[in-house]
Amino acid sequence: MNTPVTIVGAGLGGLTLARVLHVRGIPAAVYEAEASPASRAQGGLLDIHDYNGQLAVEAAGLTAEFRTLVLEGRQELRLLDRDGTVLFKQPDDGTGGRPEVHRGELRQLLIDSLPEGTVHWGHKVSGVRALAEGYEVAFADGTTVSTDLLVGADGAWSKVRPLLSSAKPEYSGVSSVETFVHDSDRRFPATAEAVGGGMLLVLAPGHGITAHRERDGILHAYLGLERSLEWFDGIDFADTADTAAATARIAAEYEGWSTALTALITETSTAPVLRPHYGLPIDHRWERVPGVTLIGDAAHLAPPNGEGANLAMLDGAELGIALAAHPGDVEAALAEYEQAMFPRSAETAAEGAHLQRQMFGPDAPHGLLAEFVAGT
Repeated sequence: MNTPVTIVGAGLGGLTLARVLHVRGIPAAVYEAEASPASRAQGGLLDIHDYNGQLAVEAAGLTAEFRTLVLEGRQELRLLDRDGTVLFKQPDDGTGGRPEVHRGELRQLLIDSLPEGTVHWGHKVSGVRALAEGYEVAFADGTTVSTDLLVGADGAWSKVRPLLSSAKPEYSGVSSVETFVHDSDRRFPATAEAVGGGMLLVLAPGHGITAHRERDGILHAYLGLERSLEWFDGIDFADTADTAAATARIAAEYEGWSTALTALITETSTAPVLRPHYGLPIDHRWERVPGVTLIGDAAHLAPPNGEGANLAMLDGAELGIALAAHPGDVEAALAEYEQAMFPRSAETAAEGAHLQRQMFGPDAPHGLLAEFVAGT
């Protein structure tokens, strides 16, 4: 390819694509709105699965480096009732089928694996338009770039998606409040014990808590509530200097729950952050448009289901492999990639919708418990 592949977005999907292209001798340019790799926190732990995310890591030639990031023992899973009763426990079996790594560390690994200058930081996209031949990407600073091959790896509110689809993300009805509890083993041992060594789920109709044990006794939690966006608008999450009112309002929705569990909100070491869950249509797809495609959340955004980062990386890897396999025929490569991606993402989105019903529906936690038991 004479012109680099232009990738909008330096998330895990866009970076994986750039890396897979690089090891196959194809240049790429990645444009990212963030000013630098360290300009904001990159989230918590990700479980990278052996049937999708790890395949992408292998295609990127980074398996050995990836293994150095794995937090051992974090594959343990616990399901608790709201009173703290352990309903199900699955220990880490040591197989490495879904090892946990920090998102930020995995992202940095991908960044470091690329030639210097591949990622253009501080390039916030203001608009994208089709030209007579190719596409023009405009940035907030007034500059533009033109390209014959454009990939939108720019997430939920993608600026590239309108070239292909009129679909827009819709609110799922559930939002999570993100918190961190530091030094938990010393300060809140009952909470640390409840979370255990890996991942915790606590469920009740319309309510849920998901938590992970990170390094150094840090507990990273998401408190999920089935509420309207207007309901959350009544809580001031913007006042990070005084979070007591916000945490008290969320904690009130968990009245009667074990205090070891509600401490994940009342004792947060950081300001709580609201994370609404949005999704694109489960069967989202588009007709082939020359020279442009989407990967990751830009293509198939879904409420959290444990697969988003894995799918984004697999998308990037498979697109890169397809482009390398069809060096003289970009359209054949894009069609091959999309034909595999569409059914895969639809199936995963449907499974995610089912998971959300099990987590927040009237039968929670017993529906999910039955599935866990059946799967053992």
